Amino acid sequence: MDTSRLEEEFGGSEAELRIVTRQLRDLLDSGQLAVDRGHELTVDEAVDHLSDAPADSTLIERWNWWMGALEIAYGGYEQFTIRSVDDQPL
Repeated sequence: MDTSRLEEEFGGSEAELRIVTRQLRDLLDSGQLAVDRGHELTVDEAVDHLSDAPADSTLIERWNWWMGALEIAYGGYEQFTIRSVDDQPL
């Protein structure tokens, strides 16, 4: 995932961008999303899903919003939620 695209769309600190990118990479590497949805995720789709969160959400909140929706729809996505950034709990 292009972190500059995430930063452009949603802002966020370097640490937030790094952890969301890492979680996205882990999600894609797991193959779970492709199995559940029937196709690989594109950058545009990821941005669209993150955009679904409330407008005043931070990048981390947007990510967790999306993972919560996937957890409700399919199950097995809680492991991809973000609980802290640089050892600071959310």
